Amino acid sequence: MLNSPEKQVEPPLSGKCVEALYLRVFSELRPRTAPPRVEVEFCRFANVNCFIKMSEGVVHVRISDLLAGAPPSVMEALAWILLSKLFRKPVPRIHAHRYRVFMNRGEMRRTMHSVRQERGRKFVSGPQGKHYNLEQVFEDINFRFFHGLMARPQLGWSRKASRSTLGHYDPSHHAIIISRIFDSPKVPPLALEYVVFHEMLHLRHPVDHSGARRRVHTREFREAEKQFPRFQEAVELLKHL
Repeated sequence: MLNSPEKQVEPPLSGKCVEALYLRVFSELRPRTAPPRVEVEFCRFANVNCFIKMSEGVVHVRISDLLAGAPPSVMEALAWILLSKLFRKPVPRIHAHRYRVFMNRGEMRRTMHSVRQERGRKFVSGPQGKHYNLEQVFEDINFRFFHGLMARPQLGWSRKASRSTLGHYDPSHHAIIISRIFDSPKVPPLALEYVVFHEMLHLRHPVDHSGARRRVHTREFREAEKQFPRFQEAVELLKHL
């Protein structure tokens, strides 16, 4: 049996090399503009966050320290993504794809999950609201749709009554957070039950990672979601919110 050749590992770039990389990408994006000074800082974020801004002729870049050891090709892809967004230009597909593939690797996802648990802080208000109790809603749905077998995560209401994010499941802190917009006597119980049911499905159907794709709502998820009684009526109620 022939052994495949070992994959050559790209050594990470030093800080000065990263700054030079951003200057090169800047010159390719804006060839007629004098290159600015670039300052790159690796920060101990709770997530793989990256920020860029330009102030008084200086491009300031703040990158998560989780990416400090990323291969040069990935750092270049990130430079193209950040600078393209800074100047409102389309991100080249090859760089967007390369970055997504790297971030979607199992090893990287496990590292991000651990760091979010270690560094991140999660505000969880508790299940009791002014009008609804999320624990009661969860247990009712658990009994009706999951045979009472789903372990209860942390449950809480959002800090603000958001209309854009109605609910979310945070796997790093095993918590379901529901927008306070539902904690009102004016909101029909059906609307709240559907949103809680939707977030509970994320426990049953985890995010699918394959290649550069990250599918939060898989086909199995969508099919299971439609099993909710009065599904269309619930969706229409959310539209009115």
